[in-house]
Amino acid sequence: MKPGTLAACLLPLGGVLQGSAAAALQHQPALHQQSGTSCPHALATRVLESTSLVQASPQPGAPGYADRLATTPLGWPRLQHWCVWIEPTLPATRSGPAAADAVQRRWQLAVISALQSWKALVPVAVVADPEAAQVRIWRRLPPLARDGTGRPRASHGRALLRLVAVERHAGQWRLEPAVEVLIGPGQRAEALQATALHELGHAFGIWGHSDAPGDVMAPAPGPVPVLMPSERDRSTLRWLYAQPTAFGGRFVPPQASAQPADP
Repeated sequence: MKPGTLAACLLPLGGVLQGSAAAALQHQPALHQQSGTSCPHALATRVLESTSLVQASPQPGAPGYADRLATTPLGWPRLQHWCVWIEPTLPATRSGPAAADAVQRRWQLAVISALQSWKALVPVAVVADPEAAQVRIWRRLPPLARDGTGRPRASHGRALLRLVAVERHAGQWRLEPAVEVLIGPGQRAEALQATALHELGHAFGIWGHSDAPGDVMAPAPGPVPVLMPSERDRSTLRWLYAQPTAFGGRFVPPQASAQPADP
């Protein structure tokens, strides 16, 4: 994939993090279960300047479509363990339409199913606190993007990346990818799940697309939704997670662009 295409997947932290969705977390305690790995709240976050995705150097003998992946100037944006927050459904009300509640539930079930597929390959914990997460999944349609010719292009899902230094323990900073995943709710269940599966593939480090339509990370959906990672998806992911990276390690952040964590 061309670097310019992937660069469109970048977003300033905070650009989609406002709103009242977090207030509804208390209505879904059963969804938020963590694994044994801790997902501490961010005490402070500093957005880094070197955030553009760039085409990786040729990888002779790389499996799957690893030679099509992009990286960052700071290394491969992946972690050995991910903390994920899912926008909760709003509580049903007597005056609210039942159809709207059904749409929310369908969206949530599709996202959870997609996440379960990746959890079989990547250690993931679902958390109730969005400030504990590196990946945040939102129930909203992505804004229009521009294709290579400058024409507006609509999509049902998008993954947006920023590179950040995060202080999760006092005085201890580490380098992390911060990803916002936008999944529009207006699709049938299988298409929703396929969209979520694809965008979560990006979130977990696969910043590129496959050249085979049967792979989860193919750039466009085929007539039959792909609902499970293929062997090519798996081999590409295994290769990616075997590569050295600075992400997840200790990091001395710049003094500029300091941002307190959201309350």
